[in-house]
Amino acid sequence: MGAILRISKYVWPQWPRIIAVTVAAIVIGVLYSLSFATVMPLLKVMMGEEGLGSWVDRRVCSWRYGIEFYVPETADFTNTKTKDIAYYLLVTKVDDNGFAQKAGVRREDMVVGAGSLLVPQDGDKGILSPEIMGELANAGDGQKVKLQIKRIDSQGVLRPIELQMDSGTKKAYMNWAQWAVSFAPRQQSKETMQKTVVMIILLMVVVTILRCIARFFQEFMANKIVQTAITRLRTDVFSHSMELPLGFFSSEGTSDITSRLVNDIATSGKGVTVLFDKALREPLKALGTLAFAALINWQLTLIFLACAPATIGFGGFLGKKIKKATKKALLSSALILGKLEEAMKAIAVVKVYNRQSYEGDVFNDVNKKFLKRALKVAKVDAATGPIMEVLGMIAGSAALLVGVHWVTNSVMESSAFFALLVLLGATAESVRKSSDVWNKIQETNAAAERIFAVVDMPPEYEKPDAEPIESLKDKIEFKNVTFRYPKSERDVLRNLNLAIDAGQTVAVVGANGSGKTTLINLIPRFYDPQEGQVTFDGVDIRDVSLKSLRSQISMVGQQVVTFNDTVAANIGYGKMDASIDEIVAAAKKAYAHEFIEPLPEGYNTVIGEHSSGFSGGQMQRIVIARAILKNPAILIFDEAMSQVDADSEAKIHKAIEIIMRNRTCFIIAHRFSTVISADRIIVMDKGRIIAQGVHEELIRDCALYKSLYETQLAVT
Repeated sequence: MGAILRISKYVWPQWPRIIAVTVAAIVIGVLYSLSFATVMPLLKVMMGEEGLGSWVDRRVCSWRYGIEFYVPETADFTNTKTKDIAYYLLVTKVDDNGFAQKAGVRREDMVVGAGSLLVPQDGDKGILSPEIMGELANAGDGQKVKLQIKRIDSQGVLRPIELQMDSGTKKAYMNWAQWAVSFAPRQQSKETMQKTVVMIILLMVVVTILRCIARFFQEFMANKIVQTAITRLRTDVFSHSMELPLGFFSSEGTSDITSRLVNDIATSGKGVTVLFDKALREPLKALGTLAFAALINWQLTLIFLACAPATIGFGGFLGKKIKKATKKALLSSALILGKLEEAMKAIAVVKVYNRQSYEGDVFNDVNKKFLKRALKVAKVDAATGPIMEVLGMIAGSAALLVGVHWVTNSVMESSAFFALLVLLGATAESVRKSSDVWNKIQETNAAAERIFAVVDMPPEYEKPDAEPIESLKDKIEFKNVTFRYPKSERDVLRNLNLAIDAGQTVAVVGANGSGKTTLINLIPRFYDPQEGQVTFDGVDIRDVSLKSLRSQISMVGQQVVTFNDTVAANIGYGKMDASIDEIVAAAKKAYAHEFIEPLPEGYNTVIGEHSSGFSGGQMQRIVIARAILKNPAILIFDEAMSQVDADSEAKIHKAIEIIMRNRTCFIIAHRFSTVISADRIIVMDKGRIIAQGVHEELIRDCALYKSLYETQLAVT
């Protein structure tokens, strides 16, 4: 859970919104519970002969004194043997340690008077049972309530007795219950019953509307919290990835990083949304309905909760399964993204070699692998709901069986039993809706682990006390340099020594894989050698700040790199504060102005994602203009003329001859015209320098150079 907890640092700064979402969830839980709690009074009105007010008074007596009374049916009033029941309350249950028990009230006692409603000794007219119950329910706090009781003694004789019972303190919820039903008629008749039912239904409608408003607010604010958090997270991950060593991208691949930034963060966002939405709201709803269910009958509620440990156990087991499957699915998603990127970039090659079917087969294999792993996630996710539903049904059935037994034996009222079933059903539904929350959390945790694996990668090494380096004045030296790429055991450079004077133009030649590009990549510290050092004016470049080092360097590579922006912005990338006049001047030196200026939008023309509308040579000249604009002390050209036609090459050569003056230049090239103008030519083979000198010397003395010249360099 450590990874998902790390996301919280992007969430907690929005604490006012979190409080608002929590309050909304509590309101939803309360209103949801109230909407189902109204079932009890509705059933009492529809099924019982007792008025709603009388029922609440009876419940208050139960809560307050620990005493239960029998509610007579209509038949009891017409039966000659039981018609007097209208004038007394028959005690059916006395709770242990309640005020009624302490006062001496017993089961089967008949309460004929209470408080101020007492039967006179010489009177023959009794007090109606609802009035007695109302007197008890509304007794003042901290008083002694007088009870007139008729009790059958051991001889079977009905004798009157008087008791004093403490009233205690009336709880707030008792007052609220009585206040709520005070709007409904107390008398129970067909007309009043219809009015009461209408009032209850209207209350349910109002409560539902308020609950839906609260739910809209909660879901919107939850999404706002999450989207804000993952936007900041995505920005941080992207910013950190820009600081990672070049070797990380070489070994991991750009598609995997892209997948983590897009797919994994999106997956994390969905999981965190669940935490602030369903995971917060549904348990509160379940707790609310459980609370009302416990008020009706706590024993049956406990029976229903007996399956909770099994539910938690299954949830934990399935969560582990889904986390493992999610990690594999996310990895497969990254492979799909990589294959898509590869195929789209090489679409022209695919078409010219008629390999559409082959690429389709390769993609299908990758896609099927993803499908297999995605289905594992889906299988576990799909199993969660039914398992929880079965467990809920077992718990509900146990409570149902016990409840039916109690109803048939008059231990529990049928209306209370049905209301309890509705509340427990609502609880089970909330539990079912939240059954996949743990799965979503585990999916989020799996995705978050992949995200923070990038964040935890150490950035490019830079000494804490690294100092800025001044512009190159003397020379660049490679001293006993040995280098191998990460995850490789083969040395690409072996004990290499080389010194280049400031202002010198050096061409590096050699067969493919000889180490030319690797040697050049050590200068801006894209990589650090495992052995030896690279120095600027005698200072190890590992001891200086990366920013000051790279500010002196411009690179033009074989692969043209442009951004989906205007021509001016692409050239100005070399100097972010450059004016349009400086940009145009650089373009003129690179002979790019001649094809930019006639464009309808000129320098505001947008270069598309794949540089559509521009030839390879034109794009290379734009990149060279970018390097010129930076005005660096060191220029690096790595096969910079590879995509330039003969006419462009001649023009660029003239520009390069000018900008190379008083600069240190490194050139990797196959073309003779580029190499021959260098002050010094370095010949490399298998990671070593085997010869160096000028063209004429090397043609005469170096067989490898002569071979390269004849097979590659002479080709123009």
